Amino acid sequence: MKKVLSILMGAMLLFSLLTACDSSSASNDRLEAIKKAGVLEVCTEPYFAPNEFIDPTKNGDEQYVGLDIEIAKYIADKIGVELKIVPLEFSAVLTGIADGKYDLAISAMAYSPARANSMNLSNVYQASDTGYGFLCRTEDAEKYNSIESLKDAVVITQSGSVQESLYTANVKECKEFKLVSSMTDGYLAVSEGKADVCIVAIGSADLYAEANGGLCTTSFRFEVDPNMNGTVVAACKEGTDSLMNIVNECIAELNDSGKIQEWDDYYTAYAKDLGIE
Repeated sequence: MKKVLSILMGAMLLFSLLTACDSSSASNDRLEAIKKAGVLEVCTEPYFAPNEFIDPTKNGDEQYVGLDIEIAKYIADKIGVELKIVPLEFSAVLTGIADGKYDLAISAMAYSPARANSMNLSNVYQASDTGYGFLCRTEDAEKYNSIESLKDAVVITQSGSVQESLYTANVKECKEFKLVSSMTDGYLAVSEGKADVCIVAIGSADLYAEANGGLCTTSFRFEVDPNMNGTVVAACKEGTDSLMNIVNECIAELNDSGKIQEWDDYYTAYAKDLGIE
């Protein structure tokens, strides 16, 4: 009888352990948690037109507009939940998503191997052939056209960005290197003479320069892994595979329908009309 009871108790213990594992696994599924909460929290840095920027004529979540915001809305609709936009500085976007504080980061985030190691990244939803280079004052356009030309320049870029990693990997010498919390602050620093060169994503920098005057991008381009010219959605590493499957389905549908390019064109014109800085 003791042997029988021992076997039964062992079986019950094993069953409880398996049940606990199943329960733990379910609770770690981000997609299920989102559905239960009824809300998809998406963090973004809303200062990077045309992907995400602020329309000052609107209030609340409606003030956040752009290509990435439309993608976020589409994903939320696909899951069947409400969308909550969480505006952050870009460094907080990176740490917040890596730590699992938010469901997704959709913030013109370029692919990089380092990010792939610490986050769950989607397929590329937007590829750019403009690359990364320099923004300077218009009168200096011919002056800053190589890595070596930065020797006597004050160089600036956004903290935590791919552009910062490009500086670290490629620039051996400059007069001074500065980091700012947003790329717009970098653009302004160059415009105001507080820096000479901002390391930038060319597409967004060109849009800013056209809207504000006095600035331009130069002919120099960094040589990068082609994947780094692709923009992705990010989630925390653990428990997000099913969520990322949904994200990738949405990306495929939006690209197949031409919506991503349509939104890019629309919000590029939208930002220019607002004179976005």
